[in-house]
Amino acid sequence: MSEDLSNKKCIPCEGGIPAFTIEQINDFLKKVNDWNVSEDEKNKFYLIKEFSFKNFISSQMFVNKVGDIAEKEGHHPDISYGWGYAKIKIYTHAIQGLAESDFILASKVDKIAK
Repeated sequence: MSEDLSNKKCIPCEGGIPAFTIEQINDFLKKVNDWNVSEDEKNKFYLIKEFSFKNFISSQMFVNKVGDIAEKEGHHPDISYGWGYAKIKIYTHAIQGLAESDFILASKVDKIAK
């Protein structure tokens, strides 16, 4: 990975910019670890990754840390979790797609998962 996105700050998006193209998404995917790109029913792209843990409390502690980062960055993912797992879904709501800040947040989440 040539650029450590976790050192950057998420920039709040209020719309008015285009969502990343699939080419831009593929370029930025090289800068994060094992995140998947999917499309929803409206053909909008998002990042998603599932993390594994040894028990429920470990999953909950991770989710709380993700929440702290999300608040600090002003960028809020969709989070689901349960016994031994947490699933994080990231996209920019204002543009209904992906932008650089989504990859920055993904990189920051990866840092706390170690």
